[in-house]
Amino acid sequence: MVSINIPSIARSDHVKLMCKIPLLLRAQDSFMLTLQSPFYQLTINPKETTWSLYGPTLNGPSLEDVQLAVHYHLGNSSFKALKAGTHLLAGTVEDSVSLHGPLKKIVVRTPADQNGIRFSLEFALSEIYPLMLLKINVENRGPRPVYLDRMEFLNSGSPYAPRPNPIAMLLGRREAPKFPHGAIRPSPNPGELAFYSNGWQSWSFSGVLKESQRFRRSRLGLLRTPVEIGTGTPVPRKPGWFGSDMFGILADRQNRMGILAGFLAQKQHFGSLEVSTDHYSPILRLWANGDSARLDPGNSVETDWACIYFLQLDSENPLGPYMDAVARENAVSTRLSASNRIDRGKIPTGWCSWYDFYLDVSADDIRQNLNRMVDIQHDIPLDILQIDDGFESRVGDWYTFSKRFPDGVSPLAAEIKQAGFSPGLWLAPFIVHPRSRVAREHPDWILRGMNRLPANTGYLWNTFPHALDLTVPAALEYAAGVIDTAVHQWGFPYLKLDFLFAAAVSGRYKDPTRTRAQVLRSAMEAVRKAAGEDAFLVGCGCPLGPAIGLVDSMRISTDVEQRWEPSHYNLELPFRGEPAVPSARNAIQNTLVRSPMHNRWWINDPDCLLLRESTHLTEAEVRTLASVIALCGGSLLVSDDLSKVSKDRLDVLQSLLPPIGKAPSLLDLFDAVTPSRLRLDLDGPEGQWHVLALFNWDNSTRDLSLQLESFSLDPGEEYFVRTFWDGRVMRVRKDVQAARVPPHGAVVAALRPHKPGSSIYLGSSLHISQGLELTAWDDSPGSLRLRLERPGKASGMVDLYMPKAPGRASLNGEAVNWTVIQEGIYRFPIDFIKTAELEIPYK
Repeated sequence: MVSINIPSIARSDHVKLMCKIPLLLRAQDSFMLTLQSPFYQLTINPKETTWSLYGPTLNGPSLEDVQLAVHYHLGNSSFKALKAGTHLLAGTVEDSVSLHGPLKKIVVRTPADQNGIRFSLEFALSEIYPLMLLKINVENRGPRPVYLDRMEFLNSGSPYAPRPNPIAMLLGRREAPKFPHGAIRPSPNPGELAFYSNGWQSWSFSGVLKESQRFRRSRLGLLRTPVEIGTGTPVPRKPGWFGSDMFGILADRQNRMGILAGFLAQKQHFGSLEVSTDHYSPILRLWANGDSARLDPGNSVETDWACIYFLQLDSENPLGPYMDAVARENAVSTRLSASNRIDRGKIPTGWCSWYDFYLDVSADDIRQNLNRMVDIQHDIPLDILQIDDGFESRVGDWYTFSKRFPDGVSPLAAEIKQAGFSPGLWLAPFIVHPRSRVAREHPDWILRGMNRLPANTGYLWNTFPHALDLTVPAALEYAAGVIDTAVHQWGFPYLKLDFLFAAAVSGRYKDPTRTRAQVLRSAMEAVRKAAGEDAFLVGCGCPLGPAIGLVDSMRISTDVEQRWEPSHYNLELPFRGEPAVPSARNAIQNTLVRSPMHNRWWINDPDCLLLRESTHLTEAEVRTLASVIALCGGSLLVSDDLSKVSKDRLDVLQSLLPPIGKAPSLLDLFDAVTPSRLRLDLDGPEGQWHVLALFNWDNSTRDLSLQLESFSLDPGEEYFVRTFWDGRVMRVRKDVQAARVPPHGAVVAALRPHKPGSSIYLGSSLHISQGLELTAWDDSPGSLRLRLERPGKASGMVDLYMPKAPGRASLNGEAVNWTVIQEGIYRFPIDFIKTAELEIPYK
């Protein structure tokens, strides 16, 4: 056994740690290559073609003897490279500068194999971020083309690993078993394991699943699988086995540690993961899909960076270092504001035609809702009016219009702009209806599969639409031309681009040297170039990785719908378990789990809020949908015929404006399929406060309590609590009293610590944050003065704690009465336009 000293480790809390990491060396190994950073030690075994990674402490995660491989084929023969026994030619450790700070890196190579294929492996450790990076280069020095199938970066664990000795277990000795095929350990003695699975595209299920559960997949076969699952990403059927796209996290719920494995980009290849959460012998595989792309003699292919990151599940921002690294790798900061964050004023708000009018929308419907937006804009200031699907003659025939739009959409864009709103338009540039004119006149543009039949894109619009083969230059030129026309000729600076996955379905592309990820990435680059940098692009139905850095906003959930459970033509039973069929439940699932992407990769689009009473959603479900959309900080668009929305429901919308803009902490992200505890920490003139949300995902009413400790708050401190939806005010220690929460309901509360001797703003009914409406606060010895600001006319209640009783009160100079709720807690009715000055002299 050899002990290697690791330098002191800089943590975010500035604690310095020193440790020694044991490294097992086999007697027959002549040497091991080693890289060190303040966060990790990486060792490479050139003889066995394996690598190991250790963290800063002995009781932390580790990867040992991880296997590598490249799979390719030539004719009918398949080959596996980089297997044990491959002779690696080692380079020297180098220092380099990168997007991820200074790197310590080393490149190892192989001689050309029997087919003339040479492989290079580049390993790197960042010196300022807790990242281990790896990429593979494949060079064809042979006489014939080969076809790349899969590049494996990580293959660790075995289903045949020995089990621990049961007697030792009874005696309390739980030594980790030795693995003949490498080992992955989220902790030295793993407890209950779970896996964060990220779906392929916007609508694909994302969530954390445990050993006893099964991977969430569609049971509708070829009708849905091409839509939801990327080619090459596994769809396991056994309990405890899961697949994921781009990245995933193997989490130890008991020891509160995890291992994130994934890719920093998907510009070159789609990356996939497969995991078994058996805590005795977990398995993790990470690979880049080659898609059988042809590699011609004299050419080479390089993968995107693969990434490993060890994390603490209960840290304030467990996914942050990875999300930020992806943003750096894809130059997201050029699309976001300074400091890689988005100003609240830039979050889109608006109206969308889809969820009330669907394909029956008409130009008159658009005009009527435009007029209604004008009527309410002083109280409910929305920015965007987006025309959704239904204006075109057929999907793909974008230059001819439905008879319900006799003049096309350009005049509507002018009217929307004249009224003071931003015109928005829905397009699906990469997919065409099988009976469209484009499909008939340009069959060579259609992506083909087996037997030259059109590639399967799933069942959509009650048919099987065709994908465009975007390696055909004319097809890409047509798609980009539609975007250019919509923005620069029709006058739509806001585009929602839908069904983008069609550019990356499995098929036989005209250019066989390109992967599906490369095809989609180049198509999105062409779209961005055609739209221009000033256009606001929303991706939807889009594989996430290739669009990062090119879209301003991304739908991160499936479509919402007028029902809580999935259905089709009002039929629920066969579709209830479908993870990506439109429904409020499925939209909320991904909106929560993918909230860490917001403000890092793009502005998250959680899909629309439905307010009208005529849907099948209960009042509690509408409030839950509103709470999730608001507290996750992303886009806020409503999709009701505004003439049908009651004043009470419009008041709900008003209380969500302007958007909070900040992503929450998900306190039980790794402990539940659907997180039920959210926390937002906000700041204002009166100080910091916490917004907490607790959800009841059951189908029955439950008594729920806000337990302070479960929200990472000090249970020994005294707090004032105000719940938003019912306006209850409490003064508590430890726990907030149980509330009867209906099925699929929510409790949203503002918590502020008691400050003896000081007045405290407890919240209001004006904004769901219960504090962003407060813009000035002056608590002097003789009086309290505060300012409230809202977009238009505001009416509601403000609750204050004051240790001194009020003598009188005035709102904008007019006397106002108050109600005593509890000792020291006062409720003031308020009614004002835009700005209110509340002045309260103390007795």
